[in-house]
Amino acid sequence: MKKIESCLIMSILFLLLVAAPFVQIASAAPGEATYERLTNAANGKTDSVLLENLNLEARKIEWGNASESEFVGNLRIVKKTGEGSSQAGSSVYLVRKLTGELLILSVPENIGQMDSTSPYFNLDSAFESKTKFKLKTMEVVMAGETYTFAQLVEKPEQLLLDRLFKICIILMLFFVMVGMGMTLTTADFALVFSKPRGIIIGQILVFGLMPLLAMLLGRITGFYDQYPFIFVGLILITATPGGVTSNLMTYYGKGDLALSISMTSFSTVLSLVFTPLLLSFYCANMPEVTIPVKVVVQTIIILVIIPLMVGMLFRWKWPAAAEKATPFFSALGIIALLVLIIAGILSNLTIFVDTARYGIVFYATIFVLTMLGMLLGIVFSKLFGIDNYQTRAISIETGLRNSALAMTMALLIQDSMGDFFSSMFVTAGIFGLVMYLAGVISIFLYKYILPVDIKADNSLGQES
Repeated sequence: MKKIESCLIMSILFLLLVAAPFVQIASAAPGEATYERLTNAANGKTDSVLLENLNLEARKIEWGNASESEFVGNLRIVKKTGEGSSQAGSSVYLVRKLTGELLILSVPENIGQMDSTSPYFNLDSAFESKTKFKLKTMEVVMAGETYTFAQLVEKPEQLLLDRLFKICIILMLFFVMVGMGMTLTTADFALVFSKPRGIIIGQILVFGLMPLLAMLLGRITGFYDQYPFIFVGLILITATPGGVTSNLMTYYGKGDLALSISMTSFSTVLSLVFTPLLLSFYCANMPEVTIPVKVVVQTIIILVIIPLMVGMLFRWKWPAAAEKATPFFSALGIIALLVLIIAGILSNLTIFVDTARYGIVFYATIFVLTMLGMLLGIVFSKLFGIDNYQTRAISIETGLRNSALAMTMALLIQDSMGDFFSSMFVTAGIFGLVMYLAGVISIFLYKYILPVDIKADNSLGQES
């Protein structure tokens, strides 16, 4: 068995190392360099007066002969942080086309006092949602750099489906976590005392091995230097806890379902500390990246800890109702993840034309990350004498994560981090698809490398 595991691990690493030199280094897409320049200025890393100068230059433009255009894009706002953040002109409004081209929006000084007839009325409400813009554009050279400025002709029209999509993401994740809470009892947490070795090793693998593995793969493939937000996406997905998918895969993989549920519940609670800690630790020396720790912690509290406690409280007060609702919420978890992944990918299809960024090495890295994580989960479990039944659960819990949580967090923090191409979201979404494939392959391999006697009590009906 050890020879099989070693051969599989070495083969995957060999394939990855062979593919790494073929990572294509693409030049910055339209607007990416400008966005980076503005975010660096806002964070005080470069010329701190750039934002104010852009606003002043935009208001000098004569728009009479400017050309008009109409397209769907996103409103982005770059805000100065720290000293001077409350001063006039400390924010720059940007319009980003789906192709990546970036326009500096000319806004009136009294934008906060505009009435409902102005196209600038309540402009902030269009932030982060896909929006239909009609505006005039003009190129201007300022301090040796060429910027495209724009003036609104009509009030931006937000796309309803995009707004609903984001609202549904948050609501679905909230209710999925409520459903997870309904499956938990104090007995699931008490398992740490009856089976401490499996729980402890599982958490070390989840929050210790996997982020380390993501960091190594991210550096080997060059993402750390060339596409830092893909690297952050790898760290983000491995710094999140397990979810209902790992429990479901453990059930079909004939593993210790009670242990799987306990590991998921423990890692979910521990994520409040480890997710922001690991993101900050592994991304600390990346000049392009600033981790919004406060936002990450708030997101986990609101979308993970609180609904989990609500679900547990519901089960404690109305156990019969919770038991009946559990199958619904379990199905909702799987459906929500698939809907989130498919809808998210379909709404961002334009970014996949960047094959240098999202090419074979990108997909191979994600597959290797989850597959190698599960294989190493087996190796470490067996080194500590854990039986095959529990090892299956630990292996799956190590490699499979709550990608719905990772995608939601990526959407909520991408703008404050300067993730111009939503690379964190894409990475988490692709991981969510790939982990199913890796899970199925692992379940097949378990028959040969982790043989077990089928236990009568290993059924979904027992998980609550």
